[in-house]
Amino acid sequence: MGDRGKSKEKIAFQGSPGAYSEIACAAYAPNYEPMARASFEAALDAVSRGEAARAMLPVENSLAGRVSDIYRLLPETDLQIVAEHFLQIRHQLLVAPGVDLAEVKRVRSHPMALGQCLAVIAELGLQAEAAGDTAGAARRLADSGARDEAAIASERAAEIYGLTIARANIEDAGHNTTRFLEMAREPADIEPADGATITSFVFQVRNIPAALYKALGGFATNGVNMTKLESYMREGSFTATMFYADVEGHPEDDSVRLALEELSFFSSSIKVVGVYRAAAARREG
Repeated sequence: MGDRGKSKEKIAFQGSPGAYSEIACAAYAPNYEPMARASFEAALDAVSRGEAARAMLPVENSLAGRVSDIYRLLPETDLQIVAEHFLQIRHQLLVAPGVDLAEVKRVRSHPMALGQCLAVIAELGLQAEAAGDTAGAARRLADSGARDEAAIASERAAEIYGLTIARANIEDAGHNTTRFLEMAREPADIEPADGATITSFVFQVRNIPAALYKALGGFATNGVNMTKLESYMREGSFTATMFYADVEGHPEDDSVRLALEELSFFSSSIKVVGVYRAAAARREG
């Protein structure tokens, strides 16, 4: 019988079937079976507990910016980033079957999606209401059949929940793209010679004057390109600031190794959360 009948390993995502995270799973992890979870924490926990082999998490969008919850969770998780993916996002304005767009007064979706479709929302004079995820908003609309409500979600969500696309491709710009991180329990097996690499890490600088300036100086002097730096407060403290960073290169590259060593002199903690191949979309962009 071979592998016939053998169930696929699962990849967890936040949201309902038809969410963009599920679409990313199908596009970039087709050998895994998508597993819907209600929250990002639940998706990560499914991997930590062995219920899923991977998790697919959106971290930033070219129009709406970062998904702040992910950067809050990354320092606390025991998982590793093993890949990055860039998915072009095409939003659809969905209504219940037979509803005329003139009847619609409000629109529901995830806040990130609402932020990517501001022009159409303003043009139609709709009241925007936040939902937990895009596909969840579509499912709620299908269940209620409300004639005065629309949802912003994917074409796949329209198909799953039997909704009508009242306006297609309503994102504010054609370059609308979301970056996803693929998470696993074990790090990716990446060697310095394997090609363009991204190293992601979180760190907390020591509470001394100019600590951040000094901590980051090693990346400049060693010629390491830092592509992302995010800051956030830790445990509600205004004096304990954590940082998340992406740099180009492998930790075993001399330049990255020296930069991380210099970073350690001015930091109270450093944690590498992923070493993985740079997506082709970085070079194409």
